[in-house]
Amino acid sequence: MLNLELVADVGRRIERDSGADPDARDLVMRGWFWYYRPYSTASRQEAQRAFERALEIYPASVDARIGIAAVLAANVADGWSSIHEHDEARAEQLLLEALERDQNCSMAHFAMGVLRRVQNRLMEAQIEFDAAIALDRNNARAHLQLGNTLLFMGQPEAGTPHIEKAIRLNPYDPNSATFHLILGLCRLCIGQVDEAIDLLRKARAGNPRLPVVHLYLAGALGLRGDLDEARAALSDALKLKPEVNSLARFRAYRPWITNPPFWALLEKTINVGLRRASFPDE
Repeated sequence: MLNLELVADVGRRIERDSGADPDARDLVMRGWFWYYRPYSTASRQEAQRAFERALEIYPASVDARIGIAAVLAANVADGWSSIHEHDEARAEQLLLEALERDQNCSMAHFAMGVLRRVQNRLMEAQIEFDAAIALDRNNARAHLQLGNTLLFMGQPEAGTPHIEKAIRLNPYDPNSATFHLILGLCRLCIGQVDEAIDLLRKARAGNPRLPVVHLYLAGALGLRGDLDEARAALSDALKLKPEVNSLARFRAYRPWITNPPFWALLEKTINVGLRRASFPDE
């Protein structure tokens, strides 16, 4: 169920587009509804269709621009985009247009933060998430992604409080699997292996459609020495994303993990476990 606070926030932002066609406003609301459902290619497609139609009906819509950009950036982040450069370029253009019209929109800065992260521009991503939080201190997703970005910068201890706050702000988020995934990875990177595995298992139960969940769980299990279960998790990851079949392919699939401080943490944890589970380097 869509968080009531989110509905109120969207409603306030739609007031900015008071001259919009009512059908466009309805489509924007529908787009956010689908965007916040459990992650899947189908829900993302429905969200983008609604936002695209809203923009067709009302070309001045800031919220439709933000919605389309948020979907495109999220698809790149989750490996669901087959045209990365095109989607990144379009998301960038839409967000620059949105921010030119409204610099004080938390969700616009949030979406730009996600885009900067997938572009491996982590310092800029951190700035955008900080801005999103400054504009809306209850933006749970911005707290989550700020924590995630700090993790990718090799700072799991600094990222953890933001992720924990995101969970407190929105404990029933339809995509709580992502919250557990990121927190689990932080725990693993600071040496709390058992707690990390518990969190990664929760993430897998919450959304088994995300290949990275299975891959990180395989690495954590392999690190602990549970090799049969690690190989089973790795097999599940390969079924969902067969082209990510080596550490080299994993680096290409998620370029932001190549930041040297974070990669050094993975080399002591996830990568050790994946190699034990027979995941090759090349």
